[in-house]
Amino acid sequence: MHAAARSLFGDSTSQEVFRYLLGCAQTKDQYDVIDKHTQSGIDLVERYVKFVKERSEIEQSYTKQLRNLTKKYARRGSKEDQDSKFSNHASFQEILIELNDYTGQRELVAENMMTEICAELTKFLQDVKQERKTHLADARKAQQTLEGSFKHLESIKKRFAKEWAEAEKATQQAEKIENDLNATKPDVDKVKQHAFARLHTAEECRNDYAAQLQKYNKEQNFFYYTEIPQIFNKLQDLDERRIRRLAEGYCQFSDIEKKVLPIISKCLEGISATGAKINEKQDSALLIEQHKSGFERPGDVEFEDYSQGNKSATYDSNLNLPKGRPKLWPFSKKQKLPVAEDFSHLPPEQRKKKLQAKIDENTKELLKAQDQGGALQKMKGVYEKNPQMGDPSSLEPQITETAQNIGRLRADLAKYETWLSEAVGGEDSSNTINNNKQYVVVANDRSEDIYTDLDNEFDDIDSPVGHCTALYTFEGNSEGTISITEGELLSIMEEDKGDGWMRVLRANGDEGYIPSSYVKLAPQHTHTHTHTHTHTHTLAVGACTES
Repeated sequence: MHAAARSLFGDSTSQEVFRYLLGCAQTKDQYDVIDKHTQSGIDLVERYVKFVKERSEIEQSYTKQLRNLTKKYARRGSKEDQDSKFSNHASFQEILIELNDYTGQRELVAENMMTEICAELTKFLQDVKQERKTHLADARKAQQTLEGSFKHLESIKKRFAKEWAEAEKATQQAEKIENDLNATKPDVDKVKQHAFARLHTAEECRNDYAAQLQKYNKEQNFFYYTEIPQIFNKLQDLDERRIRRLAEGYCQFSDIEKKVLPIISKCLEGISATGAKINEKQDSALLIEQHKSGFERPGDVEFEDYSQGNKSATYDSNLNLPKGRPKLWPFSKKQKLPVAEDFSHLPPEQRKKKLQAKIDENTKELLKAQDQGGALQKMKGVYEKNPQMGDPSSLEPQITETAQNIGRLRADLAKYETWLSEAVGGEDSSNTINNNKQYVVVANDRSEDIYTDLDNEFDDIDSPVGHCTALYTFEGNSEGTISITEGELLSIMEEDKGDGWMRVLRANGDEGYIPSSYVKLAPQHTHTHTHTHTHTHTLAVGACTES
């Protein structure tokens, strides 16, 4: 216990500590020092929490501005969609995507600082304040108890001094009367009895004072050697725990940043890779391919010899320009022609591309409509066999509407094929049309096989839109999120809509949101459209071969 006292009050011997703590005022000074020191430590933690909170608010403001920036420059409109085919335009959009992922990591930093530092330290501070309050109250109570005991000792001491003075005075008075020759015996006996009573009372006060002094010394010894050192040791332990927890908070400030550095580095590397893969030659070739007109170069202008009296020669070129001075058509001001449904207002090559694009679009829509019609017919058959599952007549409006849609799409497809035939001419056109027809036929046959399992159930269940693999471990602490581990295979239920989060399904059935930058998309997810188109084209070619 002496060692504990020395650890709190300085490196000195127990006697020196005792002499130092002997006065109540000195103990009060030590109490005030510890009180101020522990309060200063609590104030520091509160300042740090406020600092981290303001740091998080700056981060949140920064991420909000980044989100608005990426949204502002994101591709929108058909013109930008067309420009995105060029590598330099597409790379800029990929940079915006990477910046959006980077923003998600900065948002994660702000969120973790609030939850892991501010919230935890605030909760810790509440416990520290309550414990400190209890220990200081115990110290004050012990001090007050010792002071009360000392006051009681002083009152008994004063009473003993007073009674002893009265006893001495009574004794002197008795001796004086006893030596007086004129005093009678009763007078002498009376003053002797009074003096004896005073001495007896003084002796009792002396015994009370001695007992109280012994009690106080015992209490004082317990106070300085046991009670106060224990309380101060508890306060010392509390302050050291506060310091250690604050040190951990300092480290967390750095660790939270370090955790997102790998993903941030990947985002920055992705931006660099995006810039490196730009191909200027390919962009130029793509521009030429998109806008080549198919016109023949104009022939030489004939010499018109007015000196021979010839009539003005008529200038006629492949461009069918009006008579007069010819215009250099590549550099002339482009005239806005009315848009024709058959795209006849476009140059030959551009017209063929537009018509072929329309045919491909109508073919896909026709495939979808035929699949829908096949599904409705199959469902109607199931209803007819099992009336308890539904009324077959309720599907008639949808079946009729789908049939009308199929008819309209076939008419449009035939119309565009006719115009393409006029634009292309010859055998190439017939081959293109035959391929489109076989594509539709195979699609129609495929629709008969897709819905063979409709007799089971018709529950509306969300199906995954793709798959991905977790690149990093993520702890889903907030509401709506789930935890994932590195390397885990996940099913994508909802893609990233631009906010940096996607909804996934784990193998154990857990479903929730995770940061999009924490996963790597599976190839079949990123190239779904390409694979579908290739597969359909293969079916079409196979159908052509069989026919």
